[in-house]
Amino acid sequence: MLTYFGSEAGAWTWIILGIVLVGLELVVPGVFMIWLGLAALATGGLVFLFGLGWQTALIAYGGLALAAVIGARWLNGRQMAGEQDADLNRADRALIGRVLTLESAIVKGQGRVRVDDSSWRVVGPDLPVGARVKVIRVEGTSLVVEKA
Repeated sequence: MLTYFGSEAGAWTWIILGIVLVGLELVVPGVFMIWLGLAALATGGLVFLFGLGWQTALIAYGGLALAAVIGARWLNGRQMAGEQDADLNRADRALIGRVLTLESAIVKGQGRVRVDDSSWRVVGPDLPVGARVKVIRVEGTSLVVEKA
């Protein structure tokens, strides 16, 4: 087979290889084979247009595959950088600055507050039930509050 590929590899061989690699990406997703498949398809196009020999086509494929993988990593890195958020999956940080009503009085520095559908432990100055408090920071599983 390697002898055939070396002596008879034409545009259709590269195009079929590209289709197979793209198809493998559909069967075994990993966002990697698609780039190699696209490089093979592009190589098939180059062989078809310019009649490249198999050695030149193989070098072109290597360069295109490398460029495609590096380009994909760069593109993915830019997407991820745009999506990253320091507070992702940190709902507690979204509470900072929020004004809430005490569910139970703060006695000896500890009490409870209702936030949407959950109850949080609060730490702060002693205050009666129903007092309005402002969350100033989060310490572990406790909200540190001050009188609003």
